[in-house]
Amino acid sequence: MSVTNPPAASPPSSPLTHFDAQGQAHMVDVGDKANTRRVAVTEGRITMLPETLALIQAGNAKKGDVLGIARIAGIQAAKKTSDLIPLCHPIALTRVAVEFEIEPETHSVLCRATAECTGQTGVEMEALSAVSVALLTIYDMCKAVDRGMVIGGVRLMEKMGGKSGRFVADV
Repeated sequence: MSVTNPPAASPPSSPLTHFDAQGQAHMVDVGDKANTRRVAVTEGRITMLPETLALIQAGNAKKGDVLGIARIAGIQAAKKTSDLIPLCHPIALTRVAVEFEIEPETHSVLCRATAECTGQTGVEMEALSAVSVALLTIYDMCKAVDRGMVIGGVRLMEKMGGKSGRFVADV
């Protein structure tokens, strides 16, 4: 016996593209969209004790090269985004870059990720996944000395390509 939920009340003109006219979640059909170059740039930061930041800068954290491993983790996360976010399309990424900037005055590390592809859907989720997992990897590698680290400010900074054109975040 099959049980289905009654359709949720959702206006047909809902701006939320992952819901159909009946309010059911679905994967957006991108089949009719043009293949265009798509780029997304994201950022986020992790704040920590000054001593923790010093360990990262010196490169002698117990688990190894924190930023090098976090960079690889971020790239891997971008490639696996459709496995993590249920309604994301698998994307043939052409480039993923993960960069770090040490901010000594705030005892933090800023992470920026850029994801690119030529395709029918954007790469915002891939870039956001890259930043998030890179920061989580820093936390994982340093938690033995600093469990109070704070991850925040993860956001889309810029996106280019596709029907909606260019977006640049307010700074």
